[in-house]
Amino acid sequence: MAEHNPLQQLKLEDVIGDRFGRYSKYVIQDRAIPDVRDGLKPVQRRILYAMYKEGNTFDKNYRKSAKTVGNVIGNYHPHGESSIYDAMVRLGQDWKMREELILIHGNKGSVDGDPAAAMRYTEAKLAEISGELLKDLNKNTVPFIDNFDDTEKEPAVLPAKFPNLLVNGATGISAGYATDIPPHNLAEVIDATLKVIDKPSATIDELMEFVKGPDFPTGAIIQGKNELKKAYTTGKGRVVVRSVVNKEETRGNKVLIVITEIPFEVNKANLVKKMDEIRADRKVDGIIEVRDETDREGLRIVIEARKDANIDAIINYLYKKTDLQVSYNFNMVAISDRAPKLMGLKDILEAYIRHQEIVITNRSKYELEHAQKRMHIIEGLIKALSILDEVIKTIRESENKRNAKENLIERYSFTEAQAEAIVMLQLYRLTNTDVVELETEQNELEFQINQLNEILNDPKKLKSVIKSELRQIKKKYTSERLTVIEDEIQTIEISKEQLIAKEEAVVSLTKEGYVKRTSIRSYNASNFDEIGMREGDNVLFSTFSNTLEQLLIFTNLGNYMIIPVHDLQDIRWKDMGQHLSSRFNLKSNEAPIYAMTLEQFSQDINVVMSTKSGQVKQTALSEFEASRISRPIVNMKLKANDEVIDVSLAKEAQDLLFITSKGLSLRYALDQVSETGLKSQGVKAMNVKPDDHLVLGRVIPNEGNLITVSNRGAVKRTKLSTFEHGNRAQVGSMLYKDIKSKPHVIIGATIVEDGKNVNIDLLADDHSHRTKANEVRISGKYSNGSFVVDEDTFGQVKRVHFSQIEEEKK
Repeated sequence: MAEHNPLQQLKLEDVIGDRFGRYSKYVIQDRAIPDVRDGLKPVQRRILYAMYKEGNTFDKNYRKSAKTVGNVIGNYHPHGESSIYDAMVRLGQDWKMREELILIHGNKGSVDGDPAAAMRYTEAKLAEISGELLKDLNKNTVPFIDNFDDTEKEPAVLPAKFPNLLVNGATGISAGYATDIPPHNLAEVIDATLKVIDKPSATIDELMEFVKGPDFPTGAIIQGKNELKKAYTTGKGRVVVRSVVNKEETRGNKVLIVITEIPFEVNKANLVKKMDEIRADRKVDGIIEVRDETDREGLRIVIEARKDANIDAIINYLYKKTDLQVSYNFNMVAISDRAPKLMGLKDILEAYIRHQEIVITNRSKYELEHAQKRMHIIEGLIKALSILDEVIKTIRESENKRNAKENLIERYSFTEAQAEAIVMLQLYRLTNTDVVELETEQNELEFQINQLNEILNDPKKLKSVIKSELRQIKKKYTSERLTVIEDEIQTIEISKEQLIAKEEAVVSLTKEGYVKRTSIRSYNASNFDEIGMREGDNVLFSTFSNTLEQLLIFTNLGNYMIIPVHDLQDIRWKDMGQHLSSRFNLKSNEAPIYAMTLEQFSQDINVVMSTKSGQVKQTALSEFEASRISRPIVNMKLKANDEVIDVSLAKEAQDLLFITSKGLSLRYALDQVSETGLKSQGVKAMNVKPDDHLVLGRVIPNEGNLITVSNRGAVKRTKLSTFEHGNRAQVGSMLYKDIKSKPHVIIGATIVEDGKNVNIDLLADDHSHRTKANEVRISGKYSNGSFVVDEDTFGQVKRVHFSQIEEEKK
């Protein structure tokens, strides 16, 4: 006989696929998704059943929660106690359940996300309405299944005398499926159910005359009737839920924005914290204080604002940036016929009605069977009383109980059941009044049997029973709608001017990347040269601006950044600014090369960028507008080892001028460079040789001078009119006289418009020298300019810094 090999050769993907499939099926059916018939997940159903079976019902005293949890674990749901207790607590939280199914004594958590007290401290019992879910459970209405260890039976579904899935909603995430069903108003859902029973062809529009929309336990406002219709038709849809906000006038220079209802499942503490962060960061102007005044009277969040602030803008900003307004996404997935299914409103109601038809049918069969058994006994007792003397004589002559029964069956044709009832009859029942009672009960049973037979044989009668029971529940448990439904989703438009107080300021940026905003007062109290910065750093950009503008910064690596001026730190003129790397993720060799402030990204301005290796591109300024400003954005794609050396702005048909380090120059019209979008590489600006590179490449004014500085300390001023027009991508013409023994290498160049002047700082290893552009004599082509320092004593010029000469402060 061959030896049995316990090892199996299986493909890993087959094993994992099979096991994950089984796990998914379990999670979907038996954990995360509710049943469409009773609206409960297995753990919820088991908690309710365990409490019902233990007699922990509405009409009895509260009982320790730990006892129920232990009972559920031991008998029905062998999972962690915290998961069961959490599920139990949720069923009793009035801000999560539209109709609480469990009543809890003690701390059951809060809308701030606080956890409930430990289960050894809290007490619980079933709510009265839970009795309606469990009613008739003992009348064979629903199938019972074995529990996990086959020692107990548990219901596969509850009879559910109202459509709990819609009334209390559901949320859950499983493998491949998720569900989000909002809670609804009990009376509205019952009315819609009655409509479907009366008119199976009812449309969604007809049902929405009853079910206006979700009815959250936290109230609030729902916007979007069209989306509601879509959700109720298909099972998917997205509505907006916003808080109830009112304005209250107070004494003094203040207005109170009062929030009394917040969206469903929003954590109040987190909401208040987020609003207070907005106040602290001054994201919106005018908020003085945010405080939570919630007490036993109800929810109340107060935002204190200045009277002169734009209150509507503050509210709109909070709607947009916090959970004061949220989107609710319908995803109405439920287990129907043991499989997950996306269901619309009518699908859910039809499934519930089918369930009720089965429940009422099963109950009627059970009650009919019991009534018929009782009727049989009653008929036997009445017959026995009519021949009482003979019956007594027969019993007295019998040897024992068994013999008495046999004799009664043989002599008077009683059945076994009737004979049992006769021999068990007590002597006091032999009075005349008892015959009347038996006859009355016989008549009642006859009526009941007829009624039950009618229910079982006539679908109309069955539906009328369902309807009358639903109406009774509606009458007993109806409550006012809490959530207001509005037809349209209100768009939130906030302009910057509404949010931010306009303040004049000076914005400055240094070459090493330190940026700040300075108040006019601080700026006026200092000299321009007293700006706070590190030794060896220079001002790259400085301008008068205001808090409604944005600062646009370009870097040498082809990136740009946007910083709203109001977001810049307010720092004194004499103090060092905040480094760009604290706000943006810059590379180690990345530095700013150009900056500008602007209120809006104009359509008629173009940005021109040129690179060291000789590329140029122009892009419309409007392309640079971006809402995401958390990191640098690419504006020019660079080849390896290339970098952007110049950025300039063009408003109309202008010329470009390019200068290389070896003194070659090229001028041509800007329209020779085609306009491209962000991230493009641009086109060849000038034919630059491998051992040469561009030092300047920008848009030039009609009148002005080119200033160039060589490594030998020569400064040259050349009129722009000297440069003739050429064509793009040419080699260009010489600007300097070629000296082979000691060539001039241009290390810095700039353009000075007529009527303007700049300081020129020449920096060597150990020396520095400042001169003014207008003090340098004008020279033509092929001249090497004027030596402003002695090359032998000053040393080689390593760096040049040009700075605009500030006009006298007004």
